[in-house]
Amino acid sequence: MLKPIVEFCASNMHHGTDAIMQRLESDPDYEVIEYGCLGNCGECYLFPFALVDGEIVAAETADQLYDAIVKNIEEHRANREALDKLLDDM
Repeated sequence: MLKPIVEFCASNMHHGTDAIMQRLESDPDYEVIEYGCLGNCGECYLFPFALVDGEIVAAETADQLYDAIVKNIEEHRANREALDKLLDDM
């Protein structure tokens, strides 16, 4: 199974996302990438965010962002597993 890719914007670190990025980097189940800019300046200015497999995940705080990222990844895994099971049953 492919690792989920979590992308962070260096310009968003003032929201505390650097700690979240480091926390995810220490987990071998995630591919974490930091960019100077992800081109989402509106979101970047307003609140903590990251891209998870290309999809914006945002929250009011960095801690809530971590939870939202993990939840997003778990939901996508569950959907993939359900789809795989459905295809296997066909």
